[in-house]
Amino acid sequence: MPRKARSLALGIATAGAIIAGVLVNAGVSQAATTGPCDIYASGGTPCVAAHSTTRALYGAYTGSLYQVKRASDSTTLNIAPLAAGGTANAAAQDTFCSGTTCLITVIYDQSGHGNNLTQAPPGGFNGPDVNNYDNLAAADAAPVTVNGSKAYGVFVSPGTGYRNNNTSGIATGDAAEGMYAIIDGTHYNGGCCFDYGNAETSSLDTGNGHMEAIYFGNSTSWGSGAGSGPWIMADLENGLFSGVNSGYNAGDPTITNRFTTAVVKGTANLWAIRGGNAASGALSTYYSGVRPTASGYNPMSKEGAIILGIGGDNSVSAQGTFYEGVMTSGYPTDATENSVQANIVSAGYATRAITSGTALTVGASVSLKATTACCTTRYISHSGTTVSTQVVTSSSTSTLKGQSTFYVRAGLANSECVSFESKDTSGSYLRHSAFQLSLAANDSSKLFKEDATFCPQTSFNGTGSSFKSYNYRTRYIRHYNNSVYIANNGGVHTFDASSLFGDDTSWVVATGWS
Repeated sequence: MPRKARSLALGIATAGAIIAGVLVNAGVSQAATTGPCDIYASGGTPCVAAHSTTRALYGAYTGSLYQVKRASDSTTLNIAPLAAGGTANAAAQDTFCSGTTCLITVIYDQSGHGNNLTQAPPGGFNGPDVNNYDNLAAADAAPVTVNGSKAYGVFVSPGTGYRNNNTSGIATGDAAEGMYAIIDGTHYNGGCCFDYGNAETSSLDTGNGHMEAIYFGNSTSWGSGAGSGPWIMADLENGLFSGVNSGYNAGDPTITNRFTTAVVKGTANLWAIRGGNAASGALSTYYSGVRPTASGYNPMSKEGAIILGIGGDNSVSAQGTFYEGVMTSGYPTDATENSVQANIVSAGYATRAITSGTALTVGASVSLKATTACCTTRYISHSGTTVSTQVVTSSSTSTLKGQSTFYVRAGLANSECVSFESKDTSGSYLRHSAFQLSLAANDSSKLFKEDATFCPQTSFNGTGSSFKSYNYRTRYIRHYNNSVYIANNGGVHTFDASSLFGDDTSWVVATGWS
């Protein structure tokens, strides 16, 4: 078809789709059994991938949402909704994972296209797990309430990632697509790249325009929006775009919503960024117009893989939390997306406690005693910046007693959790770096606050409490060969050994020695 005739036909078709989308969605009753993908289908842009660990995204969906694997025996369990179109059966997960830890191994595609997300393989960058794969997310790390019931999101720490390089129905080349994701607007960093969407099938950077994915974070390496971030941007490969220009675009605002709806969509020389509060209100359009002016993005060269939590080349330094998201065939109308947003709001996303067990008293002076049979006279202690466990008794020196005593402070990154300030070195806190604990002065940075925050949990061995790292939620404070780490229950490091994990991560919170 001649270019001019093709453009005219495309314009007529696009206009027709917009009119149809408005008519279809005008006055639609959002029944409890209607899901986002039902709305997209009604708008003529059906879901070709639908991922959620919190709820079904079709009103009639009763299949598996995700799979968890427990550390104690490597058994897996598929988690389904409580009812057709409903919230995930979190109680089944809690029962299955009781007394041990679980990881999310599969996030199932509800669209019927088989586009499941599994552990991401190595690519341009290696992951930190066995054979250079990325880490898997802890199954219990991001509890929320949806439709009045408990559910869990996907908490992505740096190094965590999911992918499918062999998909069906996902847009390639310059074909039209849309996507949205519900994310935690308070969980982000400046690393590359917390993405959800279309990426390279080789896990390698194959050039400008070979991706089209939602990005969320405050990276300024390629682009930025108004304020200090975080921002919803589009990762189009070798560029995070907040609008038509490479770099800064004032129309893309800093996001402050705890639950955030992020939308990116693209077709031939047209794309958009939209966003809003996933708990209330409508979507706003942050950019809608022609493709970026930089070379390589018009036409696009999308490849059709799907990524979550990582960049197209398996860049693994970002963090964020994902609750649900879809990808569509075709360019959804704003009216269709507005109806989807109304459905999301009706789901009633709300926060839920991230701690369990006995609460610690803020301001109390405490000492943390090991509970492993070998080591019940050993306490977490510091000598300068070095942290280890030391034998402390009533006859120990006042210096050692002071080095083994900490004040409980409200968590520097989250007041629901706690931080431990040294009693004898005011202003210095226990924090992890490269997964080992040390004592360091508070520099007030976002990273320090996260590294120095730990969330009390019901202990694994029934004695005392276990302390989950705030920003690496598969990891708990553990003693190993008298050193102190944040450790996984099984993993690539020697201190991740599964043997005695439950005992080594359980601590009696005793009255401070000093």
